[in-house]
Amino acid sequence: MKVLPFRAYRYNPAKVPDLSRVVAPPYDQIDAEARETLHALHPGNFVRVTLGRPEPGESGEAERHRRARQHLDRWVAEQILIRDAAPALYPYWTTYRVGGETLTRRGLIVLGELAEYGEGIVLPHERTHAGPKIERLAHLEATGADTGLIFMLTGDPTGELAHATAPPGTSPLAEAYDGRGELHRIWAITDPGAIARIQALMAGRRLIIADGHHRYETALEYRRGHPGAGLKLMAIFPLEGPGITILPTHRLLHRVEGFDLRALLARAEAWFEIERVPSPPDPSAEAGLLTGALDDRIRAGRIAIAVVAGTEGPGWLLALRPSAFDVIPWPPGTGAAWRRLAVSVLHEGLLKPLVGLTEEILRQQSRVDYTADAAEAVTLVRKGSYQAGFLIPPTTPEEIDAVVRAGETLPQKSTFFYPKLLDGLVFFRFAEEAGGRP
Repeated sequence: MKVLPFRAYRYNPAKVPDLSRVVAPPYDQIDAEARETLHALHPGNFVRVTLGRPEPGESGEAERHRRARQHLDRWVAEQILIRDAAPALYPYWTTYRVGGETLTRRGLIVLGELAEYGEGIVLPHERTHAGPKIERLAHLEATGADTGLIFMLTGDPTGELAHATAPPGTSPLAEAYDGRGELHRIWAITDPGAIARIQALMAGRRLIIADGHHRYETALEYRRGHPGAGLKLMAIFPLEGPGITILPTHRLLHRVEGFDLRALLARAEAWFEIERVPSPPDPSAEAGLLTGALDDRIRAGRIAIAVVAGTEGPGWLLALRPSAFDVIPWPPGTGAAWRRLAVSVLHEGLLKPLVGLTEEILRQQSRVDYTADAAEAVTLVRKGSYQAGFLIPPTTPEEIDAVVRAGETLPQKSTFFYPKLLDGLVFFRFAEEAGGRP
């Protein structure tokens, strides 16, 4: 992967001393309520650029995208947004808490040279939908700016890249807390020698898209109409980094006609070893017991899924029988790494053959909702909001790497990378790129 330094646009600390009030999550993580909250935080919040709210009487997206461009132009003119004087690569660290631990995810913001998937330089791990890409392309055309980071992973088994991309021994260039209280910090590497070393280490490396498939494919489409727009804003993280956290995406079933837990368990027994967890005092404790049991099975080398249904516990643990692995009706063309994913076993060994959900139903998400919070999943089922919940262990970076390098994509909703990257820390404008001065 060819990477380049660039002169980033970012918020002027003299005009915006509290960056936490103006940064925003990626556009696809913002619902209507979150958008209103971000709008109210500060008149210069970056959500006005990435996902501004529609005004009364508007139909379609054109006016919203036009206003996004106006905000950028005005904020640059008023020096609310300023451009760094020297080209830089930007170390990007996020310190956060998960599972009772404090972790730091360490990466680097760069301009990366766009490559079609077929070139084997940038690899996707999931499929995309046309609708979001059409909307994002219109946003790019209107704003002329790359405002959203792509979350990229790359192998770094020796740690050489992580060492080379460490921040200089200075205070952060900018820092902000996201809506969950996680700390995001960036620095600037401007030394030509240090930049050249990073570029040499990145040459020939392949990247896996963790988050931002729609934005990456939109950038490819934009380049087809604008040949000079050959670079994309991205943040690159070592695959083996201690701060790479992937949360599970538990499934919640609703409006599935004829669903019956006892019948499901009776049919599942041919493929799964089934046991019930001890009786818990409340749904939150039940979730802890179930996820703990899943962890135990993973450590033992087993593939397991937890199931809750109805208003009373406890839940059930289903561990795939080794003899059943080759019996499940796997989709043609899927390899061993794909089939060993817990989410694949859930879809192909339970939801499709035993619950009766089709691939189209799963794709449309018409009978299945998702949450990364096991306690929330169990609580909602016990309250009667859903017919059943299926808890799965998180997909690991190593599993993603194995599936992607086999030329496959993961099932839908297999990953939830946490924390999400922030929009508004840095961005760049295509006019500067086309002028040869990124």
